[in-house]
Amino acid sequence: MTAPFGHAAAAAAADAVRQRTGSDVPDVGLILGSGLGGLTAEIESPIAVRYDEIPGFPLVSVAGHAGTLVAGRLRGKRVVALSGRVHIYDGLGADAAGFAARLLHAMGVRMLAVTNAAGGIRRTWRPGTIMLIRDHINFLFGNPLIGRVEPGDARFPDMSDPYDAALRRLSIDVALRQRIAMEEGVYAAVHGPSYETPAEVRMLAFLGADAVGMSTVPEVLVARALGLRVVGWSVITNLASGLTPEPMAHADVIATAERAGDALAAIVGGLVERV
Repeated sequence: MTAPFGHAAAAAAADAVRQRTGSDVPDVGLILGSGLGGLTAEIESPIAVRYDEIPGFPLVSVAGHAGTLVAGRLRGKRVVALSGRVHIYDGLGADAAGFAARLLHAMGVRMLAVTNAAGGIRRTWRPGTIMLIRDHINFLFGNPLIGRVEPGDARFPDMSDPYDAALRRLSIDVALRQRIAMEEGVYAAVHGPSYETPAEVRMLAFLGADAVGMSTVPEVLVARALGLRVVGWSVITNLASGLTPEPMAHADVIATAERAGDALAAIVGGLVERV
């Protein structure tokens, strides 16, 4: 039985996208989170394809996620950017949430850059902080690799360095050269769509998390199973529950992510230019 979000589905989706974007193999794939799709405005000679025009591609349902694939050139490199992502809370499962990485691999991408909006757990951080992801904690209670091994996947991918150390060092150098403040930390992924309780935030802090969100990890797991190099960033859009008296609101998340978008775009663009 063919998996709905497996290798064959990704190959068919990639073929359909190439009919619109051409046969050039991308150097870098980008998956952009809430309020962070503005980076696509910097892509030269862009060709946009809506997710609903890609056969088999799961559709996004969240405000702040455009649901558009954009192919072109960024800082001289061929890129494919996915503006918006699927989340497990959409009800489609971890394999659907990781499908974007599988599609990019099928298009020829060998390096994946991911961004997300996240709540800050480290008490010294404030909204607008950019965090380079050093590691993650999977509290999604699911894994997109469960089931039959898809062609090209490692059955037991090594996760000792899920976010490539060399790419992280390069990202730090890019930020320093551009005088952009950037922190480094551990991202915890939870199911959502409800925000975390104060007790859950205290638990995540005890376990070593610096930020918490509802995405990214399924994409990274698929990417690592396929042998892709991965680098990622979180924009801290709010302090997590219990660290502030203010209630959580998705509109505030998007607004803060958009304000930090220029600085993050400069880091991502600088990294793409140098890889």
